Amino acid sequence: MKVAVISFSGNVGKTTIARHLLAPRLPGASLVSIESINAGEGEDHVIRGRQFAELQEFLQVVDDAVVDIGASNVEELLGLMRRYRGSHEDFDHYVVPTVPAAKQQQDTIATLAELSRIGIPPDKVRVVFNMVEDERELERVFEPVLAFARMTSLARVTPECRLGSNEVYGHAKGSGVDLATLAADPTDYKAQIAATSDSTERLALAQRLAIRRLAIGVVPELDACFAALRLGASTSDTSQRHHPSRSAP
Repeated sequence: MKVAVISFSGNVGKTTIARHLLAPRLPGASLVSIESINAGEGEDHVIRGRQFAELQEFLQVVDDAVVDIGASNVEELLGLMRRYRGSHEDFDHYVVPTVPAAKQQQDTIATLAELSRIGIPPDKVRVVFNMVEDERELERVFEPVLAFARMTSLARVTPECRLGSNEVYGHAKGSGVDLATLAADPTDYKAQIAATSDSTERLALAQRLAIRRLAIGVVPELDACFAALRLGASTSDTSQRHHPSRSAP
């Protein structure tokens, strides 16, 4: 399976979703970052947006990939998809993250509309609600995106596809390690702390223990969100269940 994580907006958690939600749950998937500035570390490949032909070739020779498309490259990449007719079919799904901020929600709406314009069917598009502080307030906080989705049916949009804010994502940034791996770390940090008298080392070990505990807490949320995405499934039954009054475009 090949999945693109895409949004016209920055600061919506594309890299978090690519690295920690999707890649660990697609066994063997290559993680690809398309970003012209400050590409993250640890990806299998870093391809700039203008190298679209190279990306296409790469997608033909791998079975599974998660492609994190940086906001500065989205417009160029979508323009190239129009030029290379049918290239949008190289991806099985497009995952569009959104967050509570009004500007980012408008960018989410613009992203969904543009994906539809280049011919990507709704069954291939998923929305993830990121940085959700209170799931009981999700319908109100994300009303612009939800209302647009009900009106247009351009994507599979369900409140169950959500992630909360958690400082563990910041701790893991740049480490090249996903949260599932951090949570499964078998190290006995308490024993190591007890065995050393070096205060700096003790502090470093205590921090690693705290990060593992945070990771253990957030992994079930990631699992639930991934299950709710239903990658590979048709949206026809689930979308109507969540939005029974919605009509097809």
